[in-house]
Amino acid sequence: MSVLPVDALDVARPARLSPMVSLRDEAFGAMAYHHGNRRLVFLKSRELVALVRDLEHHANLGDAITAHAPAGQFDRYLTALSSLQRSEILDVG
Repeated sequence: MSVLPVDALDVARPARLSPMVSLRDEAFGAMAYHHGNRRLVFLKSRELVALVRDLEHHANLGDAITAHAPAGQFDRYLTALSSLQRSEILDVG
């Protein structure tokens, strides 16, 4: 059993890549640049990049993670998305 951070996202909420963010593909995954707060964030896997790009095509975070996360990695991806939300890379509804 894994323990999620107290500020973990609600998987029933929809999310999308912020329109203020540009993603640039890299060999390790991608760099996300927020044009408003000027933060540069590294997404360290191509699977996470695919998930972030596809968020808006799912009704909620849980569905998106389930569609993209390898078996047994749901909590890991939820933690990563929580971090991206805190950095304002994601808009969560």
